[in-house]
Amino acid sequence: MGFGSSFWAAYFLLHVLVAPVARGDPLVPALIIFGDSVVDVGNNNNLTTLIKANFLPYGRDFVTHRPTGRFSEYLGFTTYPPAYLSPDATGRSILTGANFASAASGLFDGTAQLYSAISLTRQLSYYRDYQTKVVNMAGKSRADDIFSGAIHLLSAGSSDFIQNYYINPVLRGLYSVDRFSDLLTSSYSSFIQNLYVLGARRIGVTTLPPTGCLPAAITLFGAGSNQCVERLNQDAILFNNKLNSTSRGLVNKLPGLKLVVFDIYQPLLNMIRKPDESGFFESRRACCGTGTLETSLLCNDRSVGTCSNATDYVFWDGFHPSEAANKILAG
Repeated sequence: MGFGSSFWAAYFLLHVLVAPVARGDPLVPALIIFGDSVVDVGNNNNLTTLIKANFLPYGRDFVTHRPTGRFSEYLGFTTYPPAYLSPDATGRSILTGANFASAASGLFDGTAQLYSAISLTRQLSYYRDYQTKVVNMAGKSRADDIFSGAIHLLSAGSSDFIQNYYINPVLRGLYSVDRFSDLLTSSYSSFIQNLYVLGARRIGVTTLPPTGCLPAAITLFGAGSNQCVERLNQDAILFNNKLNSTSRGLVNKLPGLKLVVFDIYQPLLNMIRKPDESGFFESRRACCGTGTLETSLLCNDRSVGTCSNATDYVFWDGFHPSEAANKILAG
């Protein structure tokens, strides 16, 4: 499903940059989003998949108080780049960006295939289609400026581990954690290089969060404990180190590339370990249902035990943070 944290601080700033300024000109021409449920704003609504969030209680704390297909509540924005598969992604609305993310997608295309989500390879194909539309509307010269000036954001990797590798004996038989991380970073490297060939020059990517501290991960892999699963966190650290190393190599290899890695691991871990310092009551259980596993279809308006005040909780569902947590991390 993916996960959000201090990434939203960057997301907030980038939305400010894309928004028109006093003179009427945007500081950044467009915002392009790829990845998983952290940033899926409704593409999965248009897929035949069980991984959706277009029903209550999702959206309860969103600015419109209605479900939209977002798994993570954002920070009070009223406009976003539209989901590319939605009816909103038409005409001039896409000149300032589009969102290609799909919940349950990952850096490894096999993860998306398990859940009938949009693979990263397919997201890139949609982006090429998007570019053709922008060229047709704006002309090639202006379109090239949009692509090179746009911020491209990628959030992926958590689903590859939590929803695939750890529950897939075939993958675990073929790959050690170290080798699987290499497979993911190789896919990541290819994706960034493909974006570069397509004209992208400003790219941001998130690290993995402390995956062993997600309520669903504790339930599934914690052997009855209610504490973070340390081996999963160590796997996340291993992957994050490889992600940073790969990113440095790409910057050295590709002239003019501005590639930023957003560390979301440590800030989130701090909140989980000391929730009271951030004004939270609960960081082990999520708000929705029992707070131990529910997400997507299992987190619905009939889920027994859903909290009435999500601001007390670090997590909204088994995989995703509450809006209150996102706001604090962004601050």
